[in-house]
Amino acid sequence: MMRRFLPALGLLIPIAGCVEKPPQATAPPRPAPTAQGGLERVMGQTAQVLRALFGEPDLDVREGTARKLQFVSGICVLDAYLYPPAAGREPTVRYIDSRLPNGDDFDRASCIAALSRRGEAR
Repeated sequence: MMRRFLPALGLLIPIAGCVEKPPQATAPPRPAPTAQGGLERVMGQTAQVLRALFGEPDLDVREGTARKLQFVSGICVLDAYLYPPAAGREPTVRYIDSRLPNGDDFDRASCIAALSRRGEAR
């Protein structure tokens, strides 16, 4: 009985090499670097840098070592929250929030781009 299957088995061996192999796992592609138009223009920056980008803040609130700078345009409102990275160091932006003038949410990167075009900026 085994002898009948041996010739058939010989035909299957070459076919087995034709089976498609599963793709090898690869690392996901890295995102392309973005232009300096987004959040990275503000995050980690000091109040002095924000003034250079957007002009004088419309609101400057201090509470202990924390500070909130608010910048307003006809398009959006940006709140930048600054905290000292270490005792005795100058506060830097650790969080930002943005909204439309009516209070609805607004994209933070788009607000940064809009504010950087304010007339008094620079």
